[in-house]
Formats: sequence, C-alpha cells, structure tokens
Amino acid sequence: PPLQDGSVNPAILAAAKVAGVDEIYRIGGAQAVAALAYGTESVPQVDKIVGPGNIYVAAAKRLVYGTVDIDMIAGPSDVLIVADETANPVHVAADLLAQAEHDVNAQAILVTTQRSLAEATQKEVAQQTEQLPRKAIIEQSIAKNGKIILVENLERALAVANEIAPEHLELAVADPFAWLDQVENAGSVFLGHNTPEVLGDYLAGPNHTLPTERTARFYSPLSVDDFVKHSQYLYYGEAAMKAVADDVILFAETEGLGGHANSIRLRKGE
Repeated sequence: PPLQDGSVNPAILAAAKVAGVDEIYRIGGAQAVAALAYGTESVPQVDKIVGPGNIYVAAAKRLVYGTVDIDMIAGPSDVLIVADETANPVHVAADLLAQAEHDVNAQAILVTTQRSLAEATQKEVAQQTEQLPRKAIIEQSIAKNGKIILVENLERALAVANEIAPEHLELAVADPFAWLDQVENAGSVFLGHNTPEVLGDYLAGPNHTLPTERTARFYSPLSVDDFVKHSQYLYYGEAAMKAVADDVILFAETEGLGGHANSIRLRKGE
C-alpha cells in the first residue's frame, strides 16, 4: 500500500527490483483486492490474489474468492513455543513478546514441562514489556490471548501444539529434531534455541505467508505451488474404449444419466 503522501516505501521498491518485479500498483486494502479481482480502467484483472492484510483485506479476499483464487484467509498472527528445561526464559519471553507486539489480537503461547520455566518466563514478560515501544499493544495482546500451559511431558506438549495448529511453532528443546516427526499441524517450525521466529520474519528464506487461526490443519504456507496449476490428459483408442464401454454405461445408467450412457453406447456400435 502507498504511504500517506501517495508514494511507495523505497525499501519495497528496492526489494521488488531485486526480485525482478516489473509492474507495481500503488494501492492497498480492501479496495485493492476489489480492483485486482474485477479489474478497473487502470488495474487489470488478475487470476489470483495472495498475501496477508488486516481484517478488511481478509474479508475482501473471502468475498472475491471464486471470481479469483486466493491463497488463504489470514487472521491475527500467533506463536506457540514448546520448551523444556534447557530453554532460556529470557529468550522465550522475548519471542513471545515479538509476536504479541504485532496486534492486540495476536496470540503468544508457551507450552512447557517445567513450572520453574513458566514462572521465570512470566516474570521476564512483565519486565521486558516495560522496555518495548509497543508496550500498550503488547499488554492488551498478552492479557487477551497470552497463555502458559503446563504439561507432564513433551509428547503431551506436541499433542497440544497439533490441536492449536499454530502459525509459528518454536521447538525450544534439547533435541528438536527428535520431535519433528510428531509435528502434524504448524505453518512454520523453528528448531532449537537459536532459531527464533523473528529469523523467519525477515531473513531465513521460507515464505512467511502462513496459515493462521488453526488453519494449518488444512492449509500450507504460500509457495511456488500456489502459482502453478495443471490439467489432466486422457486418450483411449477404439479397442480400449470398447473394452470398458459396458462398465461406463452401467455407471451412467445407475446415475440415471441416459445421455452419458448414449455417448458410449453409440461409439460401441449398439
């Protein structure tokens, strides 16, 4: 979207140049979704609209789906951290707050086997919040959606994570790779104590347009696959067609579709 003076952030223009983008429109919000979905005198109609936005963008994407394709309906961002006794509460708290500062509706959740870690993290959250510029947003987010969940073991922690299906899942445990095969529902998984979610925000490489609000149960992160489609191809020779003709006729007549049956019957020579 454009800045208040109508210009485009130069950092966005620089990134677009590096990425090889050759066409940019200075529009944003629900009105941009409408323009791209239906076309205007100055904005051509597209086939697919991707990328996150605010609640109005999400609603607009939902409304135009079917006229164009979309990637997903993105809601408020979230992080879930699974932590054991090796986790540093200072780092865990910092990662929770990095998520909470996004939005008052953002979710920051810690699932841990250690009561001492839970208590230390809670204290760190309070202390670190005081030093952050988006303190007011963080306090509302934590009060509304912040959670610390104590579980008896890491198996249970992963079961909780799979039920919540977070957008971002941090495995802040001694051996994160040992638990990776138990992860079923998560947008992006951050392995180990030195892989905070913020790396995925800015530099790590995997796409950071991710399913939110438990939609990781059935959505995947945005990828090149979202920009590829395929068609199916069928060919029967005469002998092959006649060999299956009776079966096709039976299916068609079972459905009460005489025209379908006739399409094969006439070719069979009946």
